[in-house]
Amino acid sequence: MISRRNIRVKVMQLLYMMEAAETSVTRQKPEIELKKQFDQTTALFVYLLYFITEVARYAETHAVKGASKNLPTTADLNINTKIAGNELLWTILESATFQKAVETHTPSKLIDQDLVRKTYTELTALTQYQEYISVPAREKAKEKEIIKIIFTHLMLPNESFISHVEEHFNNWDDDAEMMEQLILNYFQKPSSYNMQEMVSQEKWQFAKSLLLTSIEKKEIATDLIKPKLKNWDAERIAQLDMILMRMGVCELLYFETIPTKVTINEYIDLAKEYSTQQSGQFVNGILDNIHKELTDAGKIQKINYKK
Repeated sequence: MISRRNIRVKVMQLLYMMEAAETSVTRQKPEIELKKQFDQTTALFVYLLYFITEVARYAETHAVKGASKNLPTTADLNINTKIAGNELLWTILESATFQKAVETHTPSKLIDQDLVRKTYTELTALTQYQEYISVPAREKAKEKEIIKIIFTHLMLPNESFISHVEEHFNNWDDDAEMMEQLILNYFQKPSSYNMQEMVSQEKWQFAKSLLLTSIEKKEIATDLIKPKLKNWDAERIAQLDMILMRMGVCELLYFETIPTKVTINEYIDLAKEYSTQQSGQFVNGILDNIHKELTDAGKIQKINYKK
């Protein structure tokens, strides 16, 4: 499932796009655009999973083609199809939520079978694959590991595959890191994922509230940030840093169930990852300063959600 960190990244990206865009269409109904972006993220997630399953299942296609040759060799008649019966593979394939997602997003219309074949061929050349098929028994850890290798070793580093994905999904650049995290998490607990609700209702409310609050309270947040900039010119500060700090201030003030430490740490990490080299330290200093000021003024009211 998409995490709150993923949500903060999505909101950050949309706010940045809105401030950079000349059109005001997104400003009229920004939550609709946010929902559309989450839908695109789901479609990309489903496609990546579908591609992985197609590569693993190609072992059977390979075996059939080998046996169908006019003069098949011994090798052609003895192609190992162990991976086609992989336990994790069939957990995915038999998942009702995956089947429904495939029906909804129709990844089969985008699949490049030649790329699937090439990826499978590269897989069979790996030492890890040869070791996998050399053991008849199925070990749970090994079953997961070989499927994971298809994704991490053969898809993500492959320029042809990335070009293929970029051609069909314009959100790849924004979502690539999130996809790696989501897919690897999925491999650990596939049964915990509902692909019809990658963003739960609770998290969608958080996402929408964070977006709208960051827009509606922009002036209040900016007025709190500017006095803390000291010798910094607000107009020359990285636009992304300002967006992250405004989001952070909004969380401090208006999201009463999120601990202040969590908020500050999250935006420091996002600044380090998505903005400039010095941004993490800069955002840390400003948010920490504002947090102390608001706390002293009694303006931060947090509650224990569990209670």
